[in-house]
Amino acid sequence: MNAEIIAVGSELLLGQIANTNAQFISSELAEAGINVFYHSVVGDNPGRLETVIQNAQTRSNLIIFTGGLGPTKDDLTKETIAAVLGKQLVYDEEAMEGIELYYKRTGRTMTENNRKQALVLEGSAVLPNKNGMAPGMALEAGGITYMLLPGPPKEMRPMFRNFGITYLTAKLPGVEPIVSRVLRFFGIGESLLEATLQDIIDEQTNPTVAPLAGSHEVTLRLSAKFKDKHMAHVQLDLLEERIKERVGEFLYGYGETSLTETTAEYLKRSKLTVSSAESLTGGWFGQQMTELPGSSAFYKGSVVCYSNEMKEKLLGVSPDVLSSQGAVSPDTAKQMADNIRKLTGSDIGISFTGVAGPDKSEGKEPGTVFIGLSDKNGTEVFSLSLSGSRASIRERSIKHGLFFLLSKVKKDQ
Repeated sequence: MNAEIIAVGSELLLGQIANTNAQFISSELAEAGINVFYHSVVGDNPGRLETVIQNAQTRSNLIIFTGGLGPTKDDLTKETIAAVLGKQLVYDEEAMEGIELYYKRTGRTMTENNRKQALVLEGSAVLPNKNGMAPGMALEAGGITYMLLPGPPKEMRPMFRNFGITYLTAKLPGVEPIVSRVLRFFGIGESLLEATLQDIIDEQTNPTVAPLAGSHEVTLRLSAKFKDKHMAHVQLDLLEERIKERVGEFLYGYGETSLTETTAEYLKRSKLTVSSAESLTGGWFGQQMTELPGSSAFYKGSVVCYSNEMKEKLLGVSPDVLSSQGAVSPDTAKQMADNIRKLTGSDIGISFTGVAGPDKSEGKEPGTVFIGLSDKNGTEVFSLSLSGSRASIRERSIKHGLFFLLSKVKKDQ
């Protein structure tokens, strides 16, 4: 079964919302062992949608649509598909009852156009909508399976997981599911990671290895396809061990986690607290920490000391160091980290100072960064030379700081 996903909605083409539905469905289909070869996006135009459908019919035997099942005039997905397939639209009584019940329960008046949401393709299997009004549907015609799903993710995702994927897998009892694992790396570039693992990447057929670049970090997606899921996990474990032997020092997490989340988890596990002194990053590190639920358990607070005056007054950085070595220097980073730790009573102090650009500062090039890490055993200062825009330098500085902090907590466990 080779699938194509067609997202319908002019708002997608205008960039008003992201096409997360296609990403979700692709992931679910991959786990079920169903290939996805094409994604298409088309606006709310029946002529263009008809053309996209006809193209899909020439290359795919499973076509999944999202969007265009609502009550308004521009919701034309099922009407267009009905016309292409020569099918009638009929009312689904259960869906109609659900829509009427919703309006009674909320005390609102149901307008006539809402009845449109209960229309389904004649002969289709109806996929109940437990989180909205418009049902989904699945239909086989001419050797092709068509599946229509609502656009809102809060409706589409549970519908597909609870009903859609079951309908598809029932038709493919011999399919081998794909089991995937995502490894997340920081501190090594995509090209170097790939070069270091080139022989592993080249020789793998099952499991497979796919490098993916992220936001200033790299991920590897490992995928195994076996009828026995236990065997798939065993093979992924063996492959992961080979990878960790070469680049394990850069591995920080799995799946959809982030550096911030992983670092916070290790801090909580170790019952350690951190505080930050931020010049270059302007409080951005603290913001990321406090976006996590329960952050008060591991994060004490921050002092944003952008000017030299604030570095002296709030953190007690030596004026002699500031005048002789500058705010962007290892000694300033060290004192900032030491003093924020003592000021807040945290186990670890982290500091950020540097030149974000676009111009030089104190004669130092943009991208010159110093990050200090202080605990009861001493202070370490890391020197970085980064490139990119002002925003990129600041973001990468924070990620480096998180990685240094994570590595320290792991080592001290």
